[in-house]
Amino acid sequence: MNDFIDPAIAGLLKQHQLDNFAALWALELEAVDEPNTERGGWSSVAKLTLDEQTFYLKRQINHLTRTLQKPLGEPTFAREMRNIQRYQVLEIPALRAAFFAQRKVSGEQQAILMTYALDDWHDLDHWQQQWLTLTAEQQQGIIQACAKLAKTLHNAGQIHGCFYPKHIFLQQQAAGFTAQLIDLEKTRPLVLGRRDRIKDLEPLFRRSRHIWGREQAQLFLQSYLDKPEDIPQWLQRLDARRKNKEAR
Repeated sequence: MNDFIDPAIAGLLKQHQLDNFAALWALELEAVDEPNTERGGWSSVAKLTLDEQTFYLKRQINHLTRTLQKPLGEPTFAREMRNIQRYQVLEIPALRAAFFAQRKVSGEQQAILMTYALDDWHDLDHWQQQWLTLTAEQQQGIIQACAKLAKTLHNAGQIHGCFYPKHIFLQQQAAGFTAQLIDLEKTRPLVLGRRDRIKDLEPLFRRSRHIWGREQAQLFLQSYLDKPEDIPQWLQRLDARRKNKEAR
């Protein structure tokens, strides 16, 4: 995976002497949450503000994903960076990368992925926590924006693989809401048609079930599906998958 610097902020990084891997790696910043120590490595996220621009700086060591193409493993950030670029080409709304690079140092695989902070956006969890204070129009706009995002994603031949409320970010605009995705590490091509779509959507419905009732689920599917007559069958399949997951 080649190194990447967004030309739009190349000058800003150079101004702060942060336009290279070593400088960004050496920054001492407070992590925004507990480091991820899965996969036998380490991965951490910190917030970085340069002038008036805010980023999330993610750094990792030996935090690898293994595939048939990469049986020895590669940094999970390399996979996510490819997916960010793929989403951009496919015009799927998602977070944007500002910087990416990886190095092998003393036998350890290190990687940096810096993304633009989504200022003035809030994840679906945030909106659901204040659901009862929202107007009916706002609630409808949020559900329709999530459905439009899912439809765009799946029509582009991709599944997110982690389609949870905390990974769907929304912004209120004059004409309703717009939505985009973060955390693209588990994205893969959609190859099994409706089965893959149901698998991708079910976590959203399961984790929103305490907020969204049958009427809201139907509204989502009205915006997502091309044929309204398919809604009952989709609801049945989503319910069946949820019950199967909960029974495990």
